[in-house]
Amino acid sequence: MSMTADEIATQPDMWRRATALAASVAGLLPGRGEEVCIVGCGTSLYMAQAAAALREGAGHGRTDAFPASELPSGRRYDVLVAISRSGTTSEIAHVLRRAPAARSVVLTALPDGPVAAAADGVVPLVFADERSVVQTRFATTALTLLRAAAGEDTAESAADAERALAVDLPVDPTAISQWTFVGRGWTVGLAHEAALKLREAAQAWTEAYPALEYRHGPISVSGPGTVVWSFGPLDPALADQVRSVGATVVDLPLDPLASLVVAQRVAVALAKSRGLDPDTPHNLTRAVILDDAALPA
Repeated sequence: MSMTADEIATQPDMWRRATALAASVAGLLPGRGEEVCIVGCGTSLYMAQAAAALREGAGHGRTDAFPASELPSGRRYDVLVAISRSGTTSEIAHVLRRAPAARSVVLTALPDGPVAAAADGVVPLVFADERSVVQTRFATTALTLLRAAAGEDTAESAADAERALAVDLPVDPTAISQWTFVGRGWTVGLAHEAALKLREAAQAWTEAYPALEYRHGPISVSGPGTVVWSFGPLDPALADQVRSVGATVVDLPLDPLASLVVAQRVAVALAKSRGLDPDTPHNLTRAVILDDAALPA
C-alpha cells in the first residue's frame, strides 16, 4: 500500500470530522449574503471552484473562484477564503497580503505557517494533513466542511465514500488510453481534480470539461479505449453519443465527491501498473514556494 492509498481510505472519517467541525468555525466562514472569493492553487483551486458554485447555487450570495495568481485587480469582496494544505504556498500568501476583502480566512493543515499568518482567520484542518505529495483527503475534507457550511447534508456523502472504497473499479485502468472527466455546476471542479489526479500520479492523458462542452471538440478524441467519466448523472442523450463513438461511460450512482474517491483509487492503480510511485509524482513537490520576483504584481 502507498501512502496515497492509505490516505484515500481515511476519507469517510475525515469528512465526518469536518462536518462536526463546521458549526464551531461558522463565525470564521462567510455568512449568508456576503460576497465571497475563494482562491487556491492546483487541487485547492478545483476545490475552490466546486465550493464557490455550491455556495452561490445554494443562494448564499455571489461567490467567485480564481487561481491565487489570477485574481483580477480592482475587485473587492466581503470575505476572501483561501485553501492551502501546505500553508506555505507563495501565491496564496501573496494574495492574502493584498487583502482584496474586508476580511480573510484560510483553510489549512499548517495553522502556524506563512499563509495563516497573512489571514485574519484560520480554520485548522491538521487532522486531514497528508504525507503524500498528491492531495486527496485534505482537499475533499476542506470541500466537505464548506459543503456543510453551505447547508448541505454531508452524511450521505460520507456513507457513499465508504461504498466508493469497496466497489470494484469501473474499468480496467490499464486498458484505457485517454480519460475525459465531465461535470455540471459544482462538479466541474471535481472533473478537473480527477483529471489532475491521474496526470499527477500516473502520467495519464486526461482532460476535463463542463459536460455540455463535450460535444464542442472533446468528443474528437473519444473512441475505443477511452473513458468519459461523469460526476453526477450524465444526460442520457450525451451518454448515448459517447457510446456511439466507442468510448466507455462511467456514471457512478454515488455522491459526486464519493465518485472522486473512486477516481483517486484509479489513479493509484494505474500508477502501480506503470511502475510509478503515486506518493512522489514526477517533477512535483508538496508545496510551491517562489521568490518575490516570480509573484504577480
